[in-house]
Amino acid sequence: MAEAERPQIYLITPPEIDLGIFPDRLARVLDSTGIACLRLALAGKDEDRIARAADALREVAHARDVAIVIENHVLMVERLGLDGVHLTDGARLVRKLRKDLGPDAIVGAFCGRSRHEGINAAEAGTDYVSFGPVGATALGDGSLAETDLFAWWSEMIEVPVVAEGALTREKVAELAPVTDFFAVGEEIWREEDAAEALRSLLSPLG
Repeated sequence: MAEAERPQIYLITPPEIDLGIFPDRLARVLDSTGIACLRLALAGKDEDRIARAADALREVAHARDVAIVIENHVLMVERLGLDGVHLTDGARLVRKLRKDLGPDAIVGAFCGRSRHEGINAAEAGTDYVSFGPVGATALGDGSLAETDLFAWWSEMIEVPVVAEGALTREKVAELAPVTDFFAVGEEIWREEDAAEALRSLLSPLG
């Protein structure tokens, strides 16, 4: 696959992290593979915990010229010096947040398997639309974002598209021609050597 066609990698943090260990794990992954963006996706609503994690991971990411966005916590973006926000509820807030955060902030939207929701998000000013899960998972109702959705999107819509959720080497190979980004998280963090796990997952890209 030509370099120009190669999807970029969008890294997602685990829902729980140990700040004594994770920044170094993250640094090793960022140093091993070109990463376009990092998403801070912590579980829970402990503001202090999220802020401390954001400070630590922003330092690691920005030292390597990697943008960092936060999942849903819009008010933390500017206060913590982050690059933008990833919304998990589709297009609903995109237009307002684009206005509030300005044209330079990253605003992304997860739209599940809904082409309609994706189009609404794109028209509202999102920087990317994310669809998933793309691989088999016991979470949710078992429905998948099919390859046909990505193929249609990449042909018809200019806004970049992200494939995420239960990625496998087989799915990477299948979706590589029709997605702009692969969002990778738990697929690698559950392995002891996350950097090696990422290299293995992305091996079909060459």
